[in-house]
Amino acid sequence: MKRDYSCVTPEIETLAALCSADDRIDPALYVQHQVNRGLRDLNGNGVLTGLTEISEIKAKHEVDGQMTPCAGELYYRGYDIRKLTSGITADDRFGFEEITYLLLFGQLPDKKALDDFRTLLGGYRSLPSSFVRDVIMKSPSRDMMNSLARSVLMLYSYDRNADDTSVPNVLRQCLQLISMFPLLSVYGYQAYDYYIRGNDSFFIHEPDPNLSTSENILRMLRLNSKYSKLEARILDLALILHAEHGGGNNSTFTTHVVTSSGTDTYSAIAAALGSLKGPKHGGANIKVTHMFRDMKENIRDWADRDEIEAYLQKMVRREAFDRSGLIYGIGHAIYSVSDPRAQIFKGFVEALSVEKGLEKEFALYSAVEELAPKVIVRSRKMYKGVSANVDFYSGFVYTMLGIPEELFTPIFAIARISGWSAHRIEELVNGNKIIRPAYLAVSPRHEYVPLEAR
Repeated sequence: MKRDYSCVTPEIETLAALCSADDRIDPALYVQHQVNRGLRDLNGNGVLTGLTEISEIKAKHEVDGQMTPCAGELYYRGYDIRKLTSGITADDRFGFEEITYLLLFGQLPDKKALDDFRTLLGGYRSLPSSFVRDVIMKSPSRDMMNSLARSVLMLYSYDRNADDTSVPNVLRQCLQLISMFPLLSVYGYQAYDYYIRGNDSFFIHEPDPNLSTSENILRMLRLNSKYSKLEARILDLALILHAEHGGGNNSTFTTHVVTSSGTDTYSAIAAALGSLKGPKHGGANIKVTHMFRDMKENIRDWADRDEIEAYLQKMVRREAFDRSGLIYGIGHAIYSVSDPRAQIFKGFVEALSVEKGLEKEFALYSAVEELAPKVIVRSRKMYKGVSANVDFYSGFVYTMLGIPEELFTPIFAIARISGWSAHRIEELVNGNKIIRPAYLAVSPRHEYVPLEAR
């Protein structure tokens, strides 16, 4: 009889109960020993664990000797994200490749340097011979992040210098991964859609080395490879806004930790992908999408602010949606007054909603963005304010673009691989020690008991 290794047996249930009982630590011990759980203090501020020149997040400023929340600011290599995006928008061009250059090399490229860099990325925008057939198609995964991580680890086998951690070689590997991520993600989805979901059609579009990353994503994903200029522009903007967010976010910190061990690029990036997959990190916009789907089914008049607010109150009281008490997309670990990424995104989201004829949906999002913080503040003790974060609108954008939910988090990864790459190189250049924080042992000591006497 063939054994089902995916099944939790009664024996495993019994052993799991032992784990749960034995591993539970009294929460009071964290206070007693001054341990900041999640490496964050009671105000939500991250514990300082390193230095970086790659990006800066500012959410507070000093007023009369006190740190006071302020409108959020984000800087890539010292450049304000608002000015970067407005400059790219004013020139009516795609900017993700330029932002990747900035994150990696610390300076904005001139036209020739940017053209050369785009050509370099375009030349890497292909996979090894038979990789799609032998790796992606033969074992399709139900989860695209797992598919992406497996593909990254498999690329190790195709690299003759996989373990060389010199900066030139790691840069080469990172540039190749930046170029390959859209292919690995979209092709992984096409295999899933055909082999697991049972879709009748299976197609693989080759990328165009002359197109931008956002254009190629839409070109490869759609059967007819067609897309509007606005669609490609707003996806490009999404990639820019998700490309980097400080060294302390979970997946980037994972990149630093794993890189510090001296391991190869593929292992470090696969570890970051495993972190990003979590619903508390990269999967947040999917929860926002599901939340709004539920709202649209349960709120009769999307323009009735009183009805919207009443439903939000039910959510906070754990009486609606998933009964978690959370309003997804509202609040951030660092930002309180505002998330600059969400503010930049909003105007473009509105324009796309008009092109798609979804103005009513956008109006509902705007109403929730305004009302939710007020509902949350009235309902619970807050150490800081809350506002819409970038995930609040990104799922709506991807839905309007026809991007399936299975690819929401891989799109995040396609953007964030630029930041991960910059941080991996920064760790290699500066971090000569393996990262090893301390854990305080609080278990009581025991005398050994012979087996026969237990």
